[in-house]
Parts: sequence; C-alpha cells; structure tokens
Amino acid sequence: MVNPEIQGRVYPPTSPYLVGREKVREFARAVLSESPLHLDPEAARAAGYADVVAPPTFPVVVQEATLAQLLADEEAGVDFSRVVHGDQRFTYSRPVVAGDELTATLTIAAVKRLGGHSMVTASSEIVDAAGEHVVTAVSTLVVRADEPQEEQA
Repeated sequence: MVNPEIQGRVYPPTSPYLVGREKVREFARAVLSESPLHLDPEAARAAGYADVVAPPTFPVVVQEATLAQLLADEEAGVDFSRVVHGDQRFTYSRPVVAGDELTATLTIAAVKRLGGHSMVTASSEIVDAAGEHVVTAVSTLVVRADEPQEEQA
C-alpha cells in the first residue's frame, strides 16, 4: 500500500537532460509522427524553431527520471510490479526543441485509495537551463492491491 504521507512531497531536481536531435527523431518515429517539424531541422527552422521540435509526448523521457525517484523512495511504498499507468497529461509554456537542457522536479500531488488500490498523481515541473517553465507532465499511477491469495501467503 502506498504511504499517503508522501502527498505534497517534493523530490530534488533531476540532473539536466540535453535534448538531442536524434533522440527527437527516434521518438517521432516510435510514435509514428511524420511531421517534418519533428524530423527535418530545415523545416523546423523555416517554422521559426532553432531545431527539430519534439512530439507532444516526448517529455515522458525527461519525466522518467523523476518517477524513478518516487519508485526508489522506500517510504513511499510503491511496489513497481503492481503499477499500472492510469493517466498522462502535459501543460506546455513552449515546445521542447533539440538543444534544450531540461531539468525536472517531482511533486506528489495526490495519493488516494480506491477499492483497495492506490492512485498516485505525480507532477513533474520541467524547466530549461534558464529556469523557465517548458512543460508540466502529470502522471497518475495506479498501484494495484494485493490479490486475496497473495495476502494469505
């Protein structure tokens, strides 16, 4: 069971993540994007960007480091083998572009119990090298309750 006392906990900022052009292209291909903004630096520059623009869900790559902090926190009590991803949302100030150096800070926004399951809403505030907000990635993780036969063992 997830410790409800972690609600409101703020974890230390992650190490900076340098967004690479090839990582953006790989991610774009993985999500089947054919937009030239994601693949072609010249097309991105013609549209007013410094380099290729990451697809809208790319910040999960940066958020992953913050969620690793939560999963490693023994006080949190999150059993990764029981985690199901419930929801993902992004709120942007501007697009992520190759060359950005991004740092993320995780805050546990909510911990709720629902039918024996725990729901953890985690918000990762992602900023650039100047400390300016780029995107907030919000994930809801569902931590499934133990099965009845597991509790008896």
